[in-house]
Amino acid sequence: ELVRGNLPTMQRTTLGALVVIDVHARDVLKDLVENNIQSDMDFQWLCQLRYYWENEDVRVRMINTTVDYGYEYLGNSGRLVITPLTDRCMLTLTQALSMKLGGAPAGPAGTGKTETVKDLAKAMGLLCMVTNCGEGMDYQSMGKEIFGLVQCGSWGCVEELKRMRVSWVPGVNAKPGTT
Repeated sequence: ELVRGNLPTMQRTTLGALVVIDVHARDVLKDLVENNIQSDMDFQWLCQLRYYWENEDVRVRMINTTVDYGYEYLGNSGRLVITPLTDRCMLTLTQALSMKLGGAPAGPAGTGKTETVKDLAKAMGLLCMVTNCGEGMDYQSMGKEIFGLVQCGSWGCVEELKRMRVSWVPGVNAKPGTT
């Protein structure tokens, strides 16, 4: 009744996000019960994004990746519907993160690659800035963008990197401020 009722926009947004998270939690719990998972060391449990309160701080874990929760307030916004493919993508990205690497989700346009990265950042309490490499983007502006992300500890998601000239890629890889 609450979901179908007349709610103010902010409450509807909050409720929608809670429903999405709760439906995913229900599906995960159903799978864990059906597969008789009883150990906290079982792979099916470890591959879930989990939150732990340790030493007065929140830690986010997935498999062998453990990161501090970022506490970045991102406003009241909806959540991405979490599917098995979304779970696998987040698992891959968190494993890359544990190895101090980045990720490059690939696939057709409109399949949710950028939204998955943004939702994972949100789940970790981090800001994710999305940059579209359009016609006006060059290696210097891209370098400044990366430098800013590093300074504030945010994630960066680069879209349409193929639009950037191949000759500019070495300049983007160089230390920002030296080009």
